[in-house]
Amino acid sequence: MPSNTKSFAEKASPGLILGSVGTLLFLHVPLFLIFLYAFTTDETTYSFPLPGLTTKWFGVALHRADLWSALTLSLQVAVVATVFALIFGTLAAAAVYRSDFFGKDAVSFLLVLPIALPGIVTGIALRSALGTMNIPFSYWTIVIGHATFCVVVVYNNVLARFRRMQGSQIEASMDLGANAFQTFRYVILPNIATALLAGGMLAFALSFDEVIVTTFTAGQQSTLPIWIFSQLVRPRDRPVTNVVATIVILITFLPIFFAQRISAQGAESEGGSK
Repeated sequence: MPSNTKSFAEKASPGLILGSVGTLLFLHVPLFLIFLYAFTTDETTYSFPLPGLTTKWFGVALHRADLWSALTLSLQVAVVATVFALIFGTLAAAAVYRSDFFGKDAVSFLLVLPIALPGIVTGIALRSALGTMNIPFSYWTIVIGHATFCVVVVYNNVLARFRRMQGSQIEASMDLGANAFQTFRYVILPNIATALLAGGMLAFALSFDEVIVTTFTAGQQSTLPIWIFSQLVRPRDRPVTNVVATIVILITFLPIFFAQRISAQGAESEGGSK
């Protein structure tokens, strides 16, 4: 296998290599520019080349009370939404995998639908539902909005792992006298642990930087992405906004990176065991 992979890589055409490099540049140069302009001495414009370099905007950003309030709210919402997603996403995946019932395919489709719909559609639907039930906008309405798509991420990861499990393991556990809790703890949980971890990390990252659904469910509250969006209309705060955007990139990069690594390692170990 390694020799085949190496020979394929050696035969890659210049056009394929150029296309790959072009795609990477297209995706990541804008992120580099955000990082670059976090150090500019220019307060109002995006002039290039930079007139000078400074780190003072990091100090300015860290002393903004409204920034810390928005960051704290975003972290709290992301953590709680991820916990809800882990619980309900796992239960839904187990129900779809282990049970045969009328409308199973329709239920599976409806579970995945929220992440397939445009965010503005989900936001309008949630705002209409909350308004109809006279539920005031609060911290919990933001959590509910984020959980609608975070559950899907965990559900997809756990269901895929369930489908790769051997059902005979669960049957053997019960035949040996284990109850449902023991079977879950010693058989099911070790098999789906990496899927839960990867799904949870991805759900946290998606919740932390969500904007559209939050706009419709937050009321007067401001999460960090909403705070960044509101700062864009203030030219003198542009370097501070770039600093905060850099922090957001770093915070969301780590869970996505580790989720991808965990998923890849889980797939490699399963492939090796087979």
